[in-house]
Amino acid sequence: MKPVAIRRYFSRCGGCGVEAVALTRGDLSVSPKRTTDTARDPEGPAGVSRGRSRTAGQSEGPNIPAEGRTPGFVVMEPQQLHLEWDRPPSSQVSEGKPVRQVTAASGRTEPAKTIGMEEVVRKENLKEALKRVCANKGSPGVDGMRVNELKEYLKAHWPGIREQLLGGRYRPQSVKQVQIPKPGGGTRTLGIPTVLDRFIQQALLQVLAPSYDPTFSPYSYGFRPGRNAHQAIRQAKKYIEESSDWVVDIDVEKCFDRINHDILMGRLARRITDKRILRLIRLYLRAGIMVNGVVQERYEGTPQGGPLSPLLSNILLDELDKELERRGHRFCRYADDCNIYVKSERAGWRVMNSVERFLAKRLKLKVNREKSAVAKPQDRGFLGFSFTSGEFLKIRLSPEATKNAKHRIKQITRRSRGVALELIIQELSEYLRGWLGYFRVVETPTVLVEMDCWIRRRLRCVVAKQWIHSCQARYKGLRALGVSDMGARSLVISRRGPWAMSNMKPLKVALPNRYFAERGLFSLSGHYGEFVKSV
Repeated sequence: MKPVAIRRYFSRCGGCGVEAVALTRGDLSVSPKRTTDTARDPEGPAGVSRGRSRTAGQSEGPNIPAEGRTPGFVVMEPQQLHLEWDRPPSSQVSEGKPVRQVTAASGRTEPAKTIGMEEVVRKENLKEALKRVCANKGSPGVDGMRVNELKEYLKAHWPGIREQLLGGRYRPQSVKQVQIPKPGGGTRTLGIPTVLDRFIQQALLQVLAPSYDPTFSPYSYGFRPGRNAHQAIRQAKKYIEESSDWVVDIDVEKCFDRINHDILMGRLARRITDKRILRLIRLYLRAGIMVNGVVQERYEGTPQGGPLSPLLSNILLDELDKELERRGHRFCRYADDCNIYVKSERAGWRVMNSVERFLAKRLKLKVNREKSAVAKPQDRGFLGFSFTSGEFLKIRLSPEATKNAKHRIKQITRRSRGVALELIIQELSEYLRGWLGYFRVVETPTVLVEMDCWIRRRLRCVVAKQWIHSCQARYKGLRALGVSDMGARSLVISRRGPWAMSNMKPLKVALPNRYFAERGLFSLSGHYGEFVKSV
């Protein structure tokens, strides 16, 4: 009989290199039966078979006793992979305890909570959703209904809408396309759902978020309760202080507009068993978008503007987070902006290329190479912040954030607006208060002092513009503000423009810092200490 060589088959299964002896079938006293005995110790914990075969000195299957075997004999038996997270322990099944899912990358357990449409339309959940939608306000959708009209509409039509939701027959309306300018140039496309659809999405979000959010990566900070950009930038600073001197700055190109619906629905179906909820989410994803009165169909992307969009993007990008955790990378992700911190430029480019391949293959997303880079953290901006060079690392404003802030301030203090100075100061103070509330974590307050000086000069320029057409009005205004006769005359006869005049001494004497403070101008450097204490 022809000998049966098992060494080649043994090498294919990824064995440990034990030398196999070619045997004839006659050497086997008993024909081995096909069993599903695993290659692990029966008393050990359940795990994944690594493809290693047992030799004569180890415990074997039930077919052939250990004694009497030919030395070096190897038994190749078909192995069935048993994953610990594929099945619950027998004790849990017998006692009726809830099954817990295990995330392979992180090892964390996830409670398998049943999510049903009945939970979405629960009265308490709907009251909270209505409160959130009314507080967020927002513009009307394609039907023209405003937020203040929603409550009366629900009183008249909610029983029928609830029946459609429970029966799986509800169909959302199209979304309205809105173009808004980006700070760095260009426009961003928003899809504004109707007020009713925003209400239903908010109710759906309040049910899904408690189930998904605890399973997200701790290094994901965007659109999550209790997490913000300040935590992300502090974590990035910690990485740099631990000698991660290079950053892989990854920007996903048009992430919200290119989310693959099938991949996203597959992720949702892993945990949501109610077909009505899955169908409703699919309809929201594929709802047409109205452009110039014409409804266009959409086959990819989730429209920015609805309450559910941030959660759906996090569910999809969580697979990227789990992959980075599995590889042991140090990273911070906020929505579609992801920074990975490494120790060398060469490692950075290797990570950049591998992550780009992962996104393209697994999530069907593309990395924006123009906005992505491998560089020193001090040369890149992250969420409007950057870092200083030198021995002591500090958080500072990024050049882009400073440029965008000055662009907005120039729009408010535009000399040709024809608005009273008090109204300009009121509008400017509202913007500065919100701006400082976000950038209060900067550790270089000197830039705030410089910006305060520049803002006051802009306001002096507005006043100089109002006086430029009449020398007599300019002279009377300066004298009324306490400027000497000689100083007023020197400014009146000046041929300089308003911006140059705003830096001249007579105008600084006429409009000191106290003058703007008395009229309610918000001082960045003056309120910096108060905002820092609130962090």
